[in-house]
Amino acid sequence: MSMFEDIPVGVGVIYEGTRIRWGDAQLELGGPNEKYKFELAKARGLDEIEDGKIKIIGPDLKDIPPSHNHPFGILVEVAGKGVEEELEGVIERRIHEYINFIEGFMHLNQRYDIQLRLTKKAFQKGLNSFTYIGKVMGRLYRSEMPFIEKIQITFITDPGKVASTFQEALKNYETRDAKARGMKDEEADAFYGCALCQSFAPTHCCVITPQRYSNCGAISWFDGRAAARIDPKGALFTIDKGDCLDPVRGEFAGVNKAVKEKTLGGVERVWLYTAFGYPHTSCGCFEGLAFYIPEVDGLGLVYRDFNGKAVNGLSFSTMADSTAGGRQVDGFHGVSIEYLRSPKFLQADSGWKRVVWMPSNIKERVKDFIPKEIVDKIATEKDVETVDQLKEFLNSKEHPVVERWTVKEEVAKEAAPEEVPVESTQQVQTVIPISGIPIAGSGFKIILKDAKIVAKKLIIRIDDKGE
Repeated sequence: MSMFEDIPVGVGVIYEGTRIRWGDAQLELGGPNEKYKFELAKARGLDEIEDGKIKIIGPDLKDIPPSHNHPFGILVEVAGKGVEEELEGVIERRIHEYINFIEGFMHLNQRYDIQLRLTKKAFQKGLNSFTYIGKVMGRLYRSEMPFIEKIQITFITDPGKVASTFQEALKNYETRDAKARGMKDEEADAFYGCALCQSFAPTHCCVITPQRYSNCGAISWFDGRAAARIDPKGALFTIDKGDCLDPVRGEFAGVNKAVKEKTLGGVERVWLYTAFGYPHTSCGCFEGLAFYIPEVDGLGLVYRDFNGKAVNGLSFSTMADSTAGGRQVDGFHGVSIEYLRSPKFLQADSGWKRVVWMPSNIKERVKDFIPKEIVDKIATEKDVETVDQLKEFLNSKEHPVVERWTVKEEVAKEAAPEEVPVESTQQVQTVIPISGIPIAGSGFKIILKDAKIVAKKLIIRIDDKGE
């Protein structure tokens, strides 16, 4: 008999990574339109929970109106002799994996950013109760984590209960995060890797260090260590640091080797502390992202729950598409909120001295970790709306990035091309035949064929490559 014989839809790895469009969805739980949503795992005593119990607080799936967004919370409580608080983050992150094994049910992101969708087709097949979801999760947990002796799962859809438990969840996340802040990367004997999201991004592999959380913000170095100990061959694994090849950019020989193996050669080199060159890859579950603003030579920060347009005129979702998928894209870098609190935060790019814009909510959350002399010089959506306004703001606040503009202007002047003087008594005419050279502008392209351009002055410029 199949392990999931009593589940009305298929269950297996084959369904992991499926995206559900809103037009195909019966309903959505959490997501960007809901303020309160969370998932939380807690270690309990053996006498505190009832094994196999599935609780539903609020309307069940069949009772939620179709085409509706709803507040949502999941609480997974586990007990056993081998269950410790240090494992809570690891157990919690598996919610993402196990729910995505269910046909027609999609889970994205983590912690307080979760978004779940159920398809109309799966609902019509009978997947109309959280009881089925709880059964699948419980069986997978017991199968893959045998140290769990008891498991109790609660689904919360009552808006008031979701909101109150949400605050409790935030306190738990903060307690876990604070634990890892005192340790330095240089002190760690190993780093840890996470490949949980490769079903969505095959060339992505998170590298987790004491000072660089996983992009999703759910796995700390301590979580990685705990997971690798209980399941060495699992999705979370040990990375031998190897030689430090670049302490500023954060390049390690062992990290390069591990990432190359885990991505099957898709990524061969990673710099952990920069958004340029060989930046750390991103899957799609990142809490926020850093993006380059060339007009001011600075970096902006935006996060998933920011619903407006960033100062460059782009939304989070638009820039996320340029960042996700396991690609290394210069100037786009997925980050966790906890990484913003790290001394290693984009240190090769000048760290906070390079940040020029961020949403006010996130600025307030990490304010105590931003250098005091910088915090008031970083603009938010309340200060500026356009890049031109941003430039004026940075100038008026004497942001450190303004010094970079001066240096660049001086370099540009020194590298300016020399003009070839033409004697006024001479009439010089240079005819340059060109054929098939495209000229683009204003949304259209002009192609000149067999044309001649007459110039009274010729400027010869040596480009940056010396060609």
